[in-house]
Order: sequence, then C-alpha cells, then structure tokens
Amino acid sequence: MSNDTYTSTMIIPSNIADEQTHSVFMDAFIQNNRLDHVSQVMGYHPDYLRNFLTTQNYLLREDGPLPYDYRHYIAIIAAARHHCIYLVKLHEQEFLLRNGNPEWLKGIAYAPRKIQDLYEINKILAHRPWLINKEHMMKLLKTPEPWSLSELMHAIILLTHFHSLCSFVYGCGINAELDIDGFTYSRSSSSSSDTDSNSENNEVGETSNHSHAQQMSRDEGVGLEALMEKMKKLNEMSLEETSQEELLKRFHSVEHQSAEITVPNSKKSTPRSELMRYVLDDEFSYTDFVTQDKVNEVPTFRACDYSWDDHGFSLANRLYTDIGNLLDDKYTMAANMTYYTMGDNREVDTSSFRRAIWNYIHCMYGIRHDDYDYSEVNQLLERNLKAYIKTLTCYPERLQKKDYDGVMREFKHSEKVHVNLMIMEARQQAELLYALRALNRYMT
Repeated sequence: MSNDTYTSTMIIPSNIADEQTHSVFMDAFIQNNRLDHVSQVMGYHPDYLRNFLTTQNYLLREDGPLPYDYRHYIAIIAAARHHCIYLVKLHEQEFLLRNGNPEWLKGIAYAPRKIQDLYEINKILAHRPWLINKEHMMKLLKTPEPWSLSELMHAIILLTHFHSLCSFVYGCGINAELDIDGFTYSRSSSSSSDTDSNSENNEVGETSNHSHAQQMSRDEGVGLEALMEKMKKLNEMSLEETSQEELLKRFHSVEHQSAEITVPNSKKSTPRSELMRYVLDDEFSYTDFVTQDKVNEVPTFRACDYSWDDHGFSLANRLYTDIGNLLDDKYTMAANMTYYTMGDNREVDTSSFRRAIWNYIHCMYGIRHDDYDYSEVNQLLERNLKAYIKTLTCYPERLQKKDYDGVMREFKHSEKVHVNLMIMEARQQAELLYALRALNRYMT
C-alpha cells in the first residue's frame, strides 16, 4: 500500500527542538508506516498522543482475543455508522494487509455470521447506548457461533473506540475528500503563534486574529473574560450543602435544555455505495435520552451505582488483560491535561470548564454523577458550545466547518483540539459504561 496519501503533508513541529513531539511522531510513523492526519493533529498534545497510540496499537496489533482481520473489520463497521469514509477506507486497507478476505468488503452481508451478529450492539452503542442490556450480551454469547467473553470485550472496546474516533475526525475536519487531495483541514493561513504547549505548530492552520475573534465573541456574548471570571468564582466557592433533590433537579434541567438543542440534518454527500454496504438501518440515530418513549423508558444511569473507577475498569482488565489500565490512562490524560492557559491568558485553572464538558456529554447519554452540581454546566457552557458538543458527540457526520469556527472563538486551535479529545474520550467512556454494566449483569 502506498503511504503517499498519508505522508504528503507530514506535520513536523515548528520548533525542531521539541524533542517530545518529534519523538512521538517518529514512534507513530514506525508503528503505522505513516504519520496519519489524526496523529498529526493530536500532536498538539504529545503526552496524550502517546497514550492514544499505545492503546490503539494494543487493540489492533498486539496479542488479544480477536483475529487481526476481525479487528479491522469491526473498525470498518463502527466507522460506517457515522459515514466516516476516512476511517472506513483506512481500515479496509489494513484489513487486506492482514490477509482479510476481500469478499467481506462487499458488505456486512458477506462477513461471517459471527460478525453479523455483532451488528445490533454496534448500532445501539453508536447512537443509543442506554438500550444495551444483558439480553444483547446473551444473544452473542449463546449463538450457534458464540463469542467468548474475552472476544466480546475486545469487540466492544473496538466499537466504542472507533465510534468516538469518528467524533474526533469530524471535529478536526479530517475527512476522506480532503485527505485524498493531500491536505488536512486548514482553519486559516495565518502565521499567528500558538504556544500553550511545547508541541505547538502552525502548519495545521491557526485561528489567528485574536482581536477580531474577541470582538466577535463580545458581540455574541461569549467573552473569554466572562468565562474565566465564572470559573474563578466556582473554583473559589466552598462546597455548599445542596440537597440531592436539588442536585437531581439541576441535572434534569440540563437534560431538558440539551433536548431543546436541535441539530440540522445536513449530511455531506458521500459515496453511499462505499459506506452503505456496511450499514443496516441507517435511519437509526441518536434521540435525546430525556424524550424517550414512556413505554421503553430507561432510568437514569447513576454513576455511583456503576462507575468506571469502581466497576468497569476491573471488569475490562479481567476479560482483556491490561486494557483497563490503558483506557484509564487515556481518560485521565484527556480529562486532566492542562497547560493553565485559555486563549492568550496564563495561569488559568480550567478544571471546572473541563469537568463541565465531560459531565455534559455523560448527561446527554443519561448518566448522572451524584456528586456534581449540574448548574456549573449552564454557567460555563454557552448554548452554541453546547450545540457544538451535542453535534460532535451524537451526530458527528453533521458537523460543518462553520460550527467549528463559530465556537470558542478566542481559544487557540490546540485548545479546540483538546476539547475535541475530551468529547471523544467522554463519549467512549459513556458507551463503555452501558456495555460493561450489561455484560456484568449477564455474568452475575
């Protein structure tokens, strides 16, 4: 396979002295025989990129329960749910390199029955993970061609990994048409510096004219100064005794406000035959958790009853050695990573902003953190940012460049990439929590 498509615009750090970024780019190239565009954009945050590459390499290339061709085919059907041609094409090539049967690439109907049986949970996890239950697990584990527990764990993590990676690919404008033409999503041709981490480089395309952006933000009431003032107040506030009833009320308020945000269905034209052969029931998509039919109502998922730290982590490790550790490192890095900057401002504590994004995503999937005050979401996330997060989390294929340009105007490009990383990881964790809870209920 030629690597020209993926290396023709290799992005090397603008500061060659940045040994950390250069080193992780070299590792990525050695692992994949290319420096793909996903790695290039993630290169803004080299510590995170190293964790991401280690996890993805473990899932796809190292010893594990599933055959290598199965792994890449699962990546294909996961990415196809969001019409992500970039990832579908990439893993079709990898599938063939792993001696996969070319017949399978004619469509899901040509794949082994065992993979076809996986499709129902692929569809549900991608769009409405709260519908996953132990009966879905039983069907896979008790069929004539049954999955083993370890195989199913591997498959579930692959599905959630590539569903969420679709969100990052669309959020950073990495798509097949631009990639084939040999360049990534360029935000601007300006040469403004972006120095909030050692890995900054300007060749990805920086939103540069800060004074213009600040004026537009003020016009729209999305000023960075106001946001930082709110964060400062929240960080300085002592924990008040707020009743569980009041916290629950605030959670439901955020749920209902999220449901009021509509995402236009403006799908980009895609070569449907190349994607739709892997897609069944294309009309099945995200619906707001809070508006589900009363007949099929699913109760809110309380994180205190089944959490990643206390339950999911250990189950994942038990069925697929070390994967829990790798995922935990990746989640922790994405959620806690900070350079103490926001736009041109230094020494900023961004913890409350990062926590609001993570918990808002879980809220859209019906997951409630009992110890979190959801009023912070409304204080820190403007409506247009909520709309961006909802689109990228639930309908990534509908995201347009104007959506990216219209939010976080005073943020540097690397900071927007960080937000996209948090969206990706919070989404995967939400999907996994539902799947692992269902699997745990089947096992017990």
